[in-house]
Amino acid sequence: MFDTLTARLQGIFDRLSGRGKLSEQDIDAALREVRLALLEADVNYAVVKTFLARVKERAVGAEVARSLTPAQQVIKIVHQELIATLGQPSKLDLSGPPPNVIMLVGLQGSGKTTTAAKLALHLRKAGQRPMLVAADTYRPAAVTQLEVLGKQLEIPVHSEGTSTPPPKICANALDRARKAAYTVVILDTAGRLHIDDQMMSELKVIKATVKPSEVLLVADAMTGQDAVRVATEFNEQVGLTGLILTKVDGDARGGAAISMREVTGVPIKFLATGEKPDALEPFHPDRLASRILGMGDVLTLIEKAEASLDKESALAMARKLRTATFDLEDFRKQLREVRKMGPVSQLLEMIPGLAQASRDIPADLTEKQMKQVEAIINSMTPEERQRPEIINASRKRRIARGSGTTVQDVNQLLSQFRQMQRMMKSMAGGKKGGLLNLFR
Repeated sequence: MFDTLTARLQGIFDRLSGRGKLSEQDIDAALREVRLALLEADVNYAVVKTFLARVKERAVGAEVARSLTPAQQVIKIVHQELIATLGQPSKLDLSGPPPNVIMLVGLQGSGKTTTAAKLALHLRKAGQRPMLVAADTYRPAAVTQLEVLGKQLEIPVHSEGTSTPPPKICANALDRARKAAYTVVILDTAGRLHIDDQMMSELKVIKATVKPSEVLLVADAMTGQDAVRVATEFNEQVGLTGLILTKVDGDARGGAAISMREVTGVPIKFLATGEKPDALEPFHPDRLASRILGMGDVLTLIEKAEASLDKESALAMARKLRTATFDLEDFRKQLREVRKMGPVSQLLEMIPGLAQASRDIPADLTEKQMKQVEAIINSMTPEERQRPEIINASRKRRIARGSGTTVQDVNQLLSQFRQMQRMMKSMAGGKKGGLLNLFR
């Protein structure tokens, strides 16, 4: 989402890094560029003005003048002030007696219904017993959609069709949750194409009826400046406790994420990073600030790996690498494990130094390549996967036909696999056990 902003900021800091001692004129020129970059990224004008005032106050002071690396010090200040603008990390308030009620509000098309299901899955993984409530009676498809999502994820959904008033549906759902000992109730309330008095009145009645511990606005990051206006109006009318920003994996310019917290004073609690049910990340301001400045996000990458990868499989794989018995069947398993973690382009963005490389690769290219590699391996016999050295010319032609690829593609995969085997064998060696120690 922040590709354009990241590229602009990195260009500015690269120019600063080529200088020794920075003058006030150098800093002013750099901050003018930062201002343009933020405004182009749809950051609210008032937020930009306040942000740059704080940065300049620190950048022209002794903090930079006395630094041995003044350019790096400016980057550090921008990073710290960006974190301050994005706000403190904020967890869901589930401290009350169960069931705690989470009320989702937002405009139609913001991804509210799918976000409700993602949030329920996230809470179930955290040990809660969630129940979803289909309270959007104005869009019949929303009720059906939530029921389908609940069935897929094996999460109960309370629905009463479209004829019962939403406040009554929510009250009935709360009674059911108490009797069935559900710990969290997630309300998918109605959205509109625009904010209106009827919508706000209904939300106020629901809030007064069920007394939610959280009122979360689900906002589409791709709406730019309008998302800030929507957040402000919902906060003034209903009273928000948090924000969930959706579609952050799209081509939004990112300004909404930076602006919404500062303008409303309401913390961002989650980012929806894709279409899969598990594509919901708790919001960490420091990690997002690092991503914006192209510094990567190793902690989120590690968390994704821990959540997606099986430790026993990793240990077994490490032993295979150490003994040079890693074959194409193992390689196929690893491809599938990596794909569970999300799009490869997103993973590359989290690795320091590879943010630029991830932008140079088309978003769907790495995914297509991985699917092609898996198709080639799928077209091999079990013996060929275990002993790729037996794959001769006729076998290559058969594999290429079966996978819809060319012999050249098969040759390229086999060549890359042999190189990887040699590299992994050397990495796994050594007196201290190499890679195997990583999994101990």
